[in-house]
Amino acid sequence: MKSYLSTILLVCFLNLSFAGEGMWIPLLLKSLNEAEMQQMGMKLSAEDIYSINKGSLKDAIVHFGGFCTSEIISSEGLLLTNHHCGYGQIQSHSSLENNLLKNGFWAKNKKEELANPGLTATLIDQIIDVSEKILAGVTEEMTLKERQSLVDQNIAALKSGYNLADYQDLVVRPFYHGNQYFAFITTTYRDIRLVGTPPESIGKFGADTDNWVWPRHTGDFALFRIYAGPDNMPADYSENNIPYKPKHHLPISLDGVEEGDFTLVFGFPGRTQEYLPAAAVEQIVEVSNPAKIAIRETALGIIDKYMRADEETRIKYASKFARVANYWKKWIGESKGIKRTKGIEKKKAFEKEFQSALSADSPYKNLLSEFSALYKEQEPLAYVRDYYSEVAGRNIELMRLISISNRLVSNYENNGEESYNNYKSRVIPWLENFYKDYDARIDQEVFQALVTMYIEDVGTEYFPKQINEIDAESFYKNTALSSQEKMMSLLSEPAESAVAKLKEDPAFMFGKAWRELYTEKVGNPINNISYQLDSLQRIYMKALMETFPDRRFYPDANSTMRITYGKVDGYNPVDAVRYTPITYLDGVIEKYQPGDYEFDVSDKLLELYEKKDYGQYTDKTGKVPVCFIGTNHTTGGNSGSPAIDAYGNLIGLNFDRAWEGTMSDYNYDASICRNIMVDARYILFVVDKLAGATHLIEEMDLVRPKQK
Repeated sequence: MKSYLSTILLVCFLNLSFAGEGMWIPLLLKSLNEAEMQQMGMKLSAEDIYSINKGSLKDAIVHFGGFCTSEIISSEGLLLTNHHCGYGQIQSHSSLENNLLKNGFWAKNKKEELANPGLTATLIDQIIDVSEKILAGVTEEMTLKERQSLVDQNIAALKSGYNLADYQDLVVRPFYHGNQYFAFITTTYRDIRLVGTPPESIGKFGADTDNWVWPRHTGDFALFRIYAGPDNMPADYSENNIPYKPKHHLPISLDGVEEGDFTLVFGFPGRTQEYLPAAAVEQIVEVSNPAKIAIRETALGIIDKYMRADEETRIKYASKFARVANYWKKWIGESKGIKRTKGIEKKKAFEKEFQSALSADSPYKNLLSEFSALYKEQEPLAYVRDYYSEVAGRNIELMRLISISNRLVSNYENNGEESYNNYKSRVIPWLENFYKDYDARIDQEVFQALVTMYIEDVGTEYFPKQINEIDAESFYKNTALSSQEKMMSLLSEPAESAVAKLKEDPAFMFGKAWRELYTEKVGNPINNISYQLDSLQRIYMKALMETFPDRRFYPDANSTMRITYGKVDGYNPVDAVRYTPITYLDGVIEKYQPGDYEFDVSDKLLELYEKKDYGQYTDKTGKVPVCFIGTNHTTGGNSGSPAIDAYGNLIGLNFDRAWEGTMSDYNYDASICRNIMVDARYILFVVDKLAGATHLIEEMDLVRPKQK
């Protein structure tokens, strides 16, 4: 299977022209991508990008907190990532008296850099194709459960053969829906400090109005630093730790970009599902997305009302609001994009071609009809699943407290008092942080609205019968969970007493009844269908590569290190409209609205603009570039990824996608799929001219590759 897939992939690659699509494995660049990338203008070799024998670009690429990407931009471990990736840490250091979100923050020296307990930075040491070892003994006759059990055993055996340090890990991930496996040896640093962040008026300029939108004028960046022990290896936080000395860091280009320039984005994209059948994508567009959008729209409306009325509330809820709003807007654009580009129709046409290419005795001839039948069976359950997950799992904060309480009770009843106390010791710091940014009034109103929606749209069949009428005010008043004082008092009691009281708490009983009803009527049945769909998807992926050996297939994103490459290019969002690929500081001033939290700017920025005091951070026209777009295929997790030029220098910072092309997770279309990046020169301009943090500029290597 290993050699067969490699041959197929190489042939697929050589027979299709580049369209910007694909998230490629760095290990395979030499055989699959290097020639094309160099034909597009790249001056690097595959070895310059990924090497285990010398410092390479991969050694500057960091998995930030496990949810974003960041990159090392100095020899002293200086990390660049998105403002929105560091938002939680920035918020945690903010208060009314010292509001880092509003005012920004710049450490004048390393002693002023702020620690962030729990934040990690993970580097990739090596990527290894382990398909033969992981799939050893696996046969097509196995059930999905039998197959996974053997795969898990093989993974465990593989890991046992490696002698890793305590700061290292070996992570094995499936590719091509389980037809291939790669291992990633990683090193994780645990002392990551906040170095600098622009104010929200730059880092979140345009806020929710401009989110997922082009043209964009957001300086979405923040600076952190990796600290290490005296041996340059990971260590817990200590004042004696020193800045990490990387194997490689990215120089920063002052020459910037022009339309048509080569761009490489290196990072950890989260999840794509490019090879779903038409039936699945149709269900997403027509059933799942509308339900999730409606729920979040209701919740956001309530939260926004309170945030606009009170500054302290806005600080407390800023990160939560942004998190909820992000995918709400993405789903809207995603559905519109799929419809506009006729994504479902294209998949159906492709499936018709696939079916026609199969022989009469092909083992794959019934695949598509089996898919259709299963998705039809799943559809009503998927609707309830999405409603339940959004209402009970994501948008009502009390439900998170119910989940915590359930685990406390479960630990006590199943594993005894020691297990309960161990979990309690871990959860109490989390609860203290949670309640700091929790407002029961807001949550109560969200609860009332969303539960009412659930009952009206899903039906009473999927809601606990013992709950005849939801009175949120009484409900929140009578539960200990909505009050920090009551909850902490309860947890201070002996385990037996605390558990007994939790089990009698009205919120706990409500959550338990709802969860059990959902599991019985929806969770178990839909899980059974999902197992069958997962098995079919693996077979379908294998069938596609066998049936179309001259076509290009790349693995879906799965939070592992990937390369995507393209070019700086504009697009046509609608008829008769052309978006150019670069925005400027002029556009920030054009959008400026004094006093508006989304579009306000500082007096200092206005002064710099009026005096044209831009330093060395302009393009050939004398203007300061702010953002640019490219054809790179990106998704969630690519936030904070470096945009790298043909020479291996940093030219920008990936932070978003254009709204019209957010459907690229399911259906990449080169005509409108664009990733959005902050221009590196705008970042330098803000750090140097606006913040006056010249010491940080001096730490970086600024280059002019186009002037050589």
